[in-house]
Amino acid sequence: MDQLDRKIIAELRQNGRATYAELGRLVGLSASSVHERVGKLEAAGVITGYHAVVDPRTVGLGVTALVGIQPTDTAADEDVAEALGSLEEVESCYAVAGDEAFVVKVRVPTVDELEHTLGRLRRIDGVARTQTTVVLSTRFEGRPNNTGLDRGTEAGDGGA
Repeated sequence: MDQLDRKIIAELRQNGRATYAELGRLVGLSASSVHERVGKLEAAGVITGYHAVVDPRTVGLGVTALVGIQPTDTAADEDVAEALGSLEEVESCYAVAGDEAFVVKVRVPTVDELEHTLGRLRRIDGVARTQTTVVLSTRFEGRPNNTGLDRGTEAGDGGA
């Protein structure tokens, strides 16, 4: 991956609907060259997909919570993660260091629905307990982080 690929990625993270011609103008390449590079980035697994960003409140998901999951001593992390993934309300799941094995982001319509979802989480085999933080407001979320893309660093090298 070279500096032009990094520029293309940064632009796509800002506007995933940009045409190849627009991207070409922004990075100084022809549309066909950008198309070829994007195809290679997709094939290499650098670009893993495209999606619409939707305001959760406008689709009836007005309550967001971050839930820490502490496993039992005998729990298999993979089994717990698979069970968490089967719950539609769980939007994101992070394996973390500390007392908890996972932190999940849950989105539901109401506080009553959150209570129901927490009950389902607690009944997962391998979950000892949960700790919930209800989000009061979201200042920003899902913004593109192009750190390293503009400096030409490789992923995982910390920019050094």
